[in-house]
Amino acid sequence: MAIIVALAIFFLLAQVFFLEKRKSVMKNKYLKGVSANVLLLGVVSFLNDLSSEMIMPILPMFITALGGVWVVGLVGGLRDSISSILKVFSGFWSDRTGKRKVFVSSGYLTSAIFKLFLAFSQVWLHVLLFSSAERVGKGLRTAPRDAIIADSMPEARGKGFGIHRALDTSGAIAGSVIVLLLLLFFWFDLEQKAYQIGFYKSIIFIAAIIAFFSLVPLHFVKEGKREPQEIRLQISLKKLPKQLKLFIVVATLFALANFTYMFFILKAMDAFMPIMPVKESIALAILLYVLFNTFYALLAIPFGTLSDRIGRREVLIFGYFLFSVTCLGFAFFDSLAAFIVLFPLYGVVYAMIDGNQRAFVSDLSTEDLRATALGSFHTVIGLVALPASLTAGILWQTISPNATFIYGSVISFIAVVLFLIFRDYFKD
Repeated sequence: MAIIVALAIFFLLAQVFFLEKRKSVMKNKYLKGVSANVLLLGVVSFLNDLSSEMIMPILPMFITALGGVWVVGLVGGLRDSISSILKVFSGFWSDRTGKRKVFVSSGYLTSAIFKLFLAFSQVWLHVLLFSSAERVGKGLRTAPRDAIIADSMPEARGKGFGIHRALDTSGAIAGSVIVLLLLLFFWFDLEQKAYQIGFYKSIIFIAAIIAFFSLVPLHFVKEGKREPQEIRLQISLKKLPKQLKLFIVVATLFALANFTYMFFILKAMDAFMPIMPVKESIALAILLYVLFNTFYALLAIPFGTLSDRIGRREVLIFGYFLFSVTCLGFAFFDSLAAFIVLFPLYGVVYAMIDGNQRAFVSDLSTEDLRATALGSFHTVIGLVALPASLTAGILWQTISPNATFIYGSVISFIAVVLFLIFRDYFKD
């Protein structure tokens, strides 16, 4: 574990050296056509997501070890909902004060602090509390950070968001791989519950330390001067353009289908448990999750660039449809061969929709309300994350795991149909 911390410190120092050697480039704002702010925020997200994804693959098992199996779905939905409730407020205050970076910095610091608290959880309720509180930081930072990205590359927002999401997801891959290696090489006795809990806490503690490192590259982000805006909080979305409001309706319907990815991991684990030991089942499920994140990272930039060329609508429509197909696959197939295909498809879906939804919101909003628009979008989408995951969990327990994925497939397909009906109403 000391090796992991050493590697993180080495990466951090290397990054600082990289920045110091290129101060002239930073002043010019662009490096080979890519905004320095986008690259820096990408590095911040890389480190932060490395930290987060050391935690998320083991979080369902950590909750289970503490005796709260039924809370897995609740944690997944509540985390996103809490963060999203705050996004509209942070976006609003960012626009109103003309400040972006202070909200971004506060958000990353808050997340790091509560990750550290999470490492000292004693019961599943602590996990629920600290894990949800950690998402407060995400709520503070996301809309202002996305506004910085959108403003830094106004002529190529799809590419900018794609680069950021690729670095973010690359951190997720690194974090998941680290957990997998620790599981394979340091977990000697899976049957001892006390050892399991101690192992999980050690991983979370290391992840928290790495999260604090992510604050250093953020220091080099250059925020442009912005005048404060005399605006009021627009929770009703009334001042947002009609096209944007309609897209939020479509995206919200899709979000109802897009339940927490923990269910995808649990589906794989349930399939493997009857045919192999527990340790190998967990390791293989995490490996498939790494495969998901790998495809997500590899394709985020290409799909962002593609949306700049052919339009966000076409990419998003196909992404929604592919999610529907992927859910059907998870509903009706549970072999290792099937999962080797389905988890990459799941990664392709996220590569197509995650950054491009944000870019599309930026396209459909005005500059003075961009952070508010992004915050409103994230909030509305996030508010349905809790009912989406709770519904998925109820279907899982009362009917079958397959019912969960059929639900996701049907709802996302309805979103595709609605998007197609109003396709010509949107303009890129």
